[in-house]
Amino acid sequence: MNIIRHSDANFLDAFRRMTAPSSLFDPVIEQRTREIVESVRARGNEALLELTERFDGAKLYPEQIAVTTAELLRASLKADRFLRKAIATASTNIETFSRKSLRKGWSARNAQGAKVGEKFDPFQRVGIYIPGGSAPLVSTALMTIVLARVAGCREIVVCTPGGKTGEINAALLFAINTAGATEIYRLGGAQAIAAMALGTATIRRVQKVFGPGNAYVVAAKRLLYGHVAIDLLPGPSEVLVLADDSAEPSFIASDLLAQAEHGSGHERVWLLTPSGKLLKAVKKEITRQLPKLSRRDFIKRVLDQNGWLIQLRDMEQGIELINQLAPEHCEVMTRKSDGVAAKIFTAGAIFLGSYSPTVLGDYLAGPSHTLPTGGAGASFSGLTVDQFQRRTSVVEYDRAALKKSLAAIQKFAEVEGLDAHGRSAEIRAKGRRINRGKTSTP
Repeated sequence: MNIIRHSDANFLDAFRRMTAPSSLFDPVIEQRTREIVESVRARGNEALLELTERFDGAKLYPEQIAVTTAELLRASLKADRFLRKAIATASTNIETFSRKSLRKGWSARNAQGAKVGEKFDPFQRVGIYIPGGSAPLVSTALMTIVLARVAGCREIVVCTPGGKTGEINAALLFAINTAGATEIYRLGGAQAIAAMALGTATIRRVQKVFGPGNAYVVAAKRLLYGHVAIDLLPGPSEVLVLADDSAEPSFIASDLLAQAEHGSGHERVWLLTPSGKLLKAVKKEITRQLPKLSRRDFIKRVLDQNGWLIQLRDMEQGIELINQLAPEHCEVMTRKSDGVAAKIFTAGAIFLGSYSPTVLGDYLAGPSHTLPTGGAGASFSGLTVDQFQRRTSVVEYDRAALKKSLAAIQKFAEVEGLDAHGRSAEIRAKGRRINRGKTSTP
């Protein structure tokens, strides 16, 4: 891992490296993604099949893009009782948390006595991307699809890549189906996002696209924004631990290693602490724990490139750096951790105390683990159920309320030079009145 201290002459330069744009904003990746999107736009299914063979190694026919009922049945038969129980436990927490977050319609009277309010309806057709790769992210299926189901989305379209044979991991397929997907397609990468956003002969376009992915997936979402709504920019995973000398070094090391094991090579992990003694102890623990892990080669690559042990001047400097970095996951292992967390404004999710590792958020706690990365947390929040709802304002005036509003409307219309605007209100306020289906002249 990379070690820097606040007293180093090059501290600011090193910090700029940490805050440099992540892979989400790589111009080379963006250009390659643009080519993929344009190919799907122009050639539809033909492009999907070609890109799937090129990137995933699976040669498919058009009729194989969609997952069949028989495949879902086979996946269900393979699911043992322990997997079923784990999925049920996590789903209960996610559903309970989500129901608390649903937005509800309201109505009130404005200053002129008119009825105004909002209503919230589920998007009728949503698309969800579940990454594949070297780790079947069963938890991600729950952390996205369950929210869509709770929101009441009627059509939940899921894309996830298969392996070289086109087969999707059975546990992942079982989770996707159990969570509530109504359509499942064996597609991965930027081409899957393009298919959901633009539509093909096989996949009807959706209203909004959700879900995490690699840098190409996130680039596709950015490029297709406007053709379709998107949730946020959840790219390669990150964790930042802010700790003082009361923290346990082995806990910190295990959390840094856990977040680095995803395997894309673009993950980022940080420890921020004023304690030089803790920093050295964590480094020692990483050296001790790493050889025992099955994905140590993936982890080592991340630690070498994007792993940072940072000794702070004080805790206030740490809070300042966190708010600049906007990390996806932020663990606070300090005395009075809730007070420290109150000063952190940009993290995707905050985990308080020594017994709240990020893995709880990844798998079980309840809030979705789909969170902004690459500094996007400064502008985006994590995925919530209300993002599956569409807001509509509702306005209802009667004649009395309209008459009270007329003077203001006429003045705005005069200033803006839009006399037809003013006339559309005046004709109602001063013209004929509608009463019980009949018209009369006042």
